[in-house]
Amino acid sequence: MTRLELTADQAGERADQFLARSLPQLTRSGVQRLLEDKRVTCSGEPVKKNRKTAPGEVYVVNPPAPEPIQAAAQDIPLDVVYEDQDVIVVNKPVGMVVHPAAGHPDGTLVNALLYHCGNSLSGINGLLRPGIVHRIDRDTSGLIIAAKNDTSHLSLAAQLEDHSLYREYHAVAVGGFRENSGTVDAPIARHPVDRKRMAVDRANGKRAVTHWEVLERYSGYTYLKCRLETGRTHQIRVHLASLNHPLLGDTIYGSKKPVPGLVGQCLHAKKLSFLHPGTGERVTVECPLPCWFQTVLDKLKR
Repeated sequence: MTRLELTADQAGERADQFLARSLPQLTRSGVQRLLEDKRVTCSGEPVKKNRKTAPGEVYVVNPPAPEPIQAAAQDIPLDVVYEDQDVIVVNKPVGMVVHPAAGHPDGTLVNALLYHCGNSLSGINGLLRPGIVHRIDRDTSGLIIAAKNDTSHLSLAAQLEDHSLYREYHAVAVGGFRENSGTVDAPIARHPVDRKRMAVDRANGKRAVTHWEVLERYSGYTYLKCRLETGRTHQIRVHLASLNHPLLGDTIYGSKKPVPGLVGQCLHAKKLSFLHPGTGERVTVECPLPCWFQTVLDKLKR
């Protein structure tokens, strides 16, 4: 149970917006479910999402007990880069899906973490599962962090919200860039026609910011370092494609023709830095480029 007392500067805000901002561990849909299930009250009465807040009001949030995840623990090898009692950082290989979903009921990172972490699970958003705070596409490799308890999950989710969780990717993009660095600040939403894709949508999208820097230039291609300020689905892929520089091997946002010897897009989550939920100290982890990525670079250098 959580009690939220409104201050004067929070008055006049819609209840669902206030709750979403005050409870960063919950997704927007998670807040909506709490309101629909009448699990948020004020003066003993259920709160409606369009209710206007007033100073001095106290909102009581009573989330449901976490439900067991419908996934089995599987003994799948993990490349663990960092681990302690609060968090675990894994170097995910290309081809591994993060969450079980239609078409991918098992063999996912969640299945592997359920086995590896045992009873160390977070129950954020009413679902008992390893505390996956952010995701990486199936065909993107690299670092992903998970929380082993609710306190850690809340801390990491808040760091995602205030951008203190640093995420750095390396990528190979098609074409040459005029500048040596830049920023793409363009909102992203679900594609209006193809629901499996995302797109820049300045009218309906959520704010998305990607900072990029040229590491090396090749004939027809550019090796980049990208830093995520926000974390929208397919963000780097969509942003670079919007610049007419799609990722090498990205058949969704770039050329439909696969690159021989390359599975998926040339994108690797190389560096991760966060404030440790337990100690408050900054932890920075990094992993080398995978062999397939280095092979691409070696070919481009010739």
